[in-house]
Amino acid sequence: MFARKVTARLKPNSLPEFTNLMEHKILPWLRTQGGFMDLIVLAAPGGGELTTISFWDRRADADAYHSSSFPEVVEILERLLDDYPYVKTFDVVSSTFRRAESETVSEVLHGSGEGCFDARPGDAG
Repeated sequence: MFARKVTARLKPNSLPEFTNLMEHKILPWLRTQGGFMDLIVLAAPGGGELTTISFWDRRADADAYHSSSFPEVVEILERLLDDYPYVKTFDVVSSTFRRAESETVSEVLHGSGEGCFDARPGDAG
């Protein structure tokens, strides 16, 4: 399992509109993306900063989303954002999330051999 953490600063008083777009436009779209599993949205008190954590079956699924669909999501949200979101990726090494396949922590830690990236789509990372 693989995770993407996206952190962004919102313009003042934008959290309600952001939440509405996430629930009614972006989340339904994410559910159509290959390998997408779940999404958690966290907002700091006051709503000026938020973080989303999305879970994916494989790194390749998250990478495909990052390069093809994520720019469109940013475009939808850009009027609410103070700056381009910061993206970081992670291998999930432990979780209470139920998985269909049986994968050990050791396989996750030693299987891919790949690290994290922190780049906009199209940037070398």
